Amino acid sequence: MPEDVVVKTTCARDCYDTCGIAVHTRDGVITKVLGDPDHPVSRGKLCGKCAIAYNGAWRDPELRLTSPLRRTGEKGSGTFAEISWDEALAEIATRLRGLIDRGEAHTIVHTHYTGTVGLIGIAFPLRLFARMGATEVDPDTVCNKAGHAALELTFGTSLTGFDPRTAKDSRCVVIWGANPSHSAPHQDKVFVERAAKAGAKVIVVDPIGHETAAAADIHLKLRPGTDAALAFAFLNVMREHGLVDHEFLDAHAVGAKALYEEIDSMPPSRAETLCGVPAEMIEAAAIAYATGPSLLWLGQGGQRQTYGGNVFRALAALVAFSGNVGKPGAGFLYLNGPGGRGIDMDTVTMPELARGKIPSISHMDLAPTLENPNRAKALVTWNSNPAASSPEQRRLRKALARDDLFHVAVDLFHTGTTAYADIVLPAANFLECNDLILSYFDLTLSAQVKAVEPPGLALPNHEIFRRLAKAMGYDDPGLFESESSLIERLLAQTSYPGSFADLAKAGTVTMFDEPQIQFPDLAFPTPSGRIELANDAAVELGLPRAPTAHADEKSARGFLRIISPSSAWLMNSSYGNDPVIRQKLGSPSVLLHPADATDYGFADGDSAVLVNETGRLDVSVMISEAAQPGVGIVYKGQWPTTTMGDANVNVLVAGRKSDVAENTTVHSTEVRLERA
Repeated sequence: MPEDVVVKTTCARDCYDTCGIAVHTRDGVITKVLGDPDHPVSRGKLCGKCAIAYNGAWRDPELRLTSPLRRTGEKGSGTFAEISWDEALAEIATRLRGLIDRGEAHTIVHTHYTGTVGLIGIAFPLRLFARMGATEVDPDTVCNKAGHAALELTFGTSLTGFDPRTAKDSRCVVIWGANPSHSAPHQDKVFVERAAKAGAKVIVVDPIGHETAAAADIHLKLRPGTDAALAFAFLNVMREHGLVDHEFLDAHAVGAKALYEEIDSMPPSRAETLCGVPAEMIEAAAIAYATGPSLLWLGQGGQRQTYGGNVFRALAALVAFSGNVGKPGAGFLYLNGPGGRGIDMDTVTMPELARGKIPSISHMDLAPTLENPNRAKALVTWNSNPAASSPEQRRLRKALARDDLFHVAVDLFHTGTTAYADIVLPAANFLECNDLILSYFDLTLSAQVKAVEPPGLALPNHEIFRRLAKAMGYDDPGLFESESSLIERLLAQTSYPGSFADLAKAGTVTMFDEPQIQFPDLAFPTPSGRIELANDAAVELGLPRAPTAHADEKSARGFLRIISPSSAWLMNSSYGNDPVIRQKLGSPSVLLHPADATDYGFADGDSAVLVNETGRLDVSVMISEAAQPGVGIVYKGQWPTTTMGDANVNVLVAGRKSDVAENTTVHSTEVRLERA
């Protein structure tokens, strides 16, 4: 029997870890998918969800899409017939070209996100949509855009984070609004454990008592919606204990005095009342952070609420007032972007192909846009499953069911979204094409290496959209660039000296020999060149000139605040069709604090219904100390098509927008808890 051929590649999922993968193949077929033992972070391990899915649904020929399909039944029925690529592309080109020729290119709407994070797979198709003049559904508005906007206002960028290797010099690590034990299990072990072993105090600020919080030295289990008040209480402690770095503030920040009144208004005793965190714990955490050097990991949870932009501006003030940036062991991280490794993503997206400004809308406006025939006449969904991941689920499905909405879906599998498509195109997954991967947590560069051919007639994203460009009659050379050419051009922008073939042999390389210092020269890309704690640019966006110590009101009697964090078994909604993962997830459930269970008269395992003006979700009750009184926890990402109620938590989420950047406010959802 021939031996397996092992191909090193990199996990291309929306995850901080960016794990190394060893794909075992025999006669062109995958036999097993394991971790790459040479990877500096994952060290031969895969997370539980990927270990299951990559050896399960992703290898199941009965589940993968292998041919273009045309709808034959009613929208939503999932009834299709196979057609050729030529037929599919001709029909798509005719329909889209007709809209463009009538001056209605803006009514072609496309949604995408992180179905793959390879630089080409995630961004090359944007070239064609720019050339068309189609309307983009801004992908970050369903996830992290409020945080980006707030950090850009303050620091001039949100994509220059700390180098996690600098944790060896840290005395304190604060993880605010993240649960890396679920969302980044390998970085959690390498980064957080590295800091702890070096003697750093680990502080977690999160409304959920999860595994990361349980392992921390201090867990501040704040009430949802009170993050900004807690941040200002930190600032108050810093002022009271003489821990403000005035020399740093004077030299490298502007607008600090605009925060003083709010700081003085939020002593720990008041924050305890608002946030539900004991004053002595607030004081201890603030002193540990301010004494430093300290790292601040800004999770995405804190900005997915009504005043998410204000929260992140308040958290940014912690960095400035403590001077925790520009030195070893200090800094903050939201995301590490491509620019830190020299890559310009405009090389991939080519916005210059557009004939004018590229129109865009928020994900919060997707349902109302699609239900309006004057705003949306065609829809292309790729790298995403909005029927599972977008708000206003019921309203969105009704809009997707419009007979006069021409819908093209590109996917690996049949999903709740493809069920409404007129044409479905089969995509290759990241094990079936070459690409480049950049971790958004550390400063590595990785090869995504093709291990096997795609099944049947499936094609990589870049090839699908190259063929569509040709079918539509475009002749712009940029629409037809090969992936190999683009990969080598991107590598040439970095300091990596080799070719893609060299990188493929290495798997993953760290771009810098020594831990990098964040903003080493303390020059910030803001108009003033300093950290801007208050500015007129904020006012122009409809925000206060400086952040405030805002705290949401408590939910009214009879209502629960619902927060929907990541599940350990899903990557957003990816893997929701894997049979083993579906079994692990079970039916949708709500985690209730014992006090709420008693108050509402529920026992563990009881059936219940969560109801609000947007929808209703059938759930089972799980009583857990991980929750807190007045707050229910419902994990996100289950496929509605796999649940008894044909819904997930997004059926409860309205399209309300955050205070900046039209971002999701999913964690500001309120519901009534009723008996089933």
